[in-house]
Amino acid sequence: MNALTMPVADGWTIAKRNTLKIRRSPDLLGAAVMFPIVFVLMFAYVFGSVIEIPGMSYKEFLIPGIFVQAVIISAQTTGYTLTLDLQKGIFDRFRSLPMAPSGVLIGQTVSDLLMNLASLVVMAGMGLIVGWRVHTSPLEAVLGFGLLLLFAYAFSWFTATVALALRTPESFNNIATMVSFPVMFISNAFLDSSKLPTPLRVIAEWNPVSAFTQAARELFGNTSSAMKTSDAWPLQHAIPASLLWVAIILIVFVPLATRLYKKAVSS
Repeated sequence: MNALTMPVADGWTIAKRNTLKIRRSPDLLGAAVMFPIVFVLMFAYVFGSVIEIPGMSYKEFLIPGIFVQAVIISAQTTGYTLTLDLQKGIFDRFRSLPMAPSGVLIGQTVSDLLMNLASLVVMAGMGLIVGWRVHTSPLEAVLGFGLLLLFAYAFSWFTATVALALRTPESFNNIATMVSFPVMFISNAFLDSSKLPTPLRVIAEWNPVSAFTQAARELFGNTSSAMKTSDAWPLQHAIPASLLWVAIILIVFVPLATRLYKKAVSS
C-alpha cells in the first residue's frame, strides 16, 4: 500500500469505527438533530409571527439557515469525540499500529460527514412539515445539499484543529459554544442582515455562515426579489464565495490539524 492509498484506507477503517460508536451512542446524533429542530419550532412559530420577510414566508427563509446551523452543531461532534479519544488514550493505541497519522483525522471527519448527512435528511423532513419548499430544479436542490455537506466536511477539520489544540472535552465545549453562537446569530441565517446596525451588518455580510446560507437559499429557490440585496461580494456571489471558503478552510486546517495530531500522540 503506497503513501497515497494508505491514509484513505486507514481513514475508511476509522470512519467505520466511529460510525459504529455513534450507533452505540445515539445521543451524539440525537443532540445534533434535536437542537436544530428546537430552533425550527422556536423561530418558525414564536419569532416567525413577528419577523416579516418581504415577498416570502419566513419559514422558507429560515430553513436554509437552520441547515447551516445544523452543520455547525454536528461538526462540533468531531472535536468533542477527538478530545474524548485523547483523554481515554485511544490515540496511544493507534500510534502502535502501522497507520498513517492523517488517516485518523480523515476517518473522524468522514464519519462526521455521514452524521451530517443523516442530520440534513431529518432537517429537510422537518422543514417540509413546517412549510419549507424547494422552488428550483432537482439538480439545483442536490447541489444545495452537496454544498452544505462540503461545508460540513471543511468545518469538521476546523473543529478538529481546535480540539487538538485544547485537548480536553470541557475546554472544547466551552470554546465551541462561545464561538458558534455569535457566528450563527451575527449572520443572515435567522433574519435579514441588512436590518442590523452598520458594524454588525458588515460582520454578518462577510461571515462565512451568511455566504453558505445565501447560497443554499439560491439553490433551493428560497429568495425574494422584494428583499433588499446586499452589495457585499460574498452575498452577491454566494456560491463562488462558499466554494472559496471551503478551499481556504481545507488548505489551512488539514495540515494544521495533522501537525497537532502528530504532536498530541508523540507527547
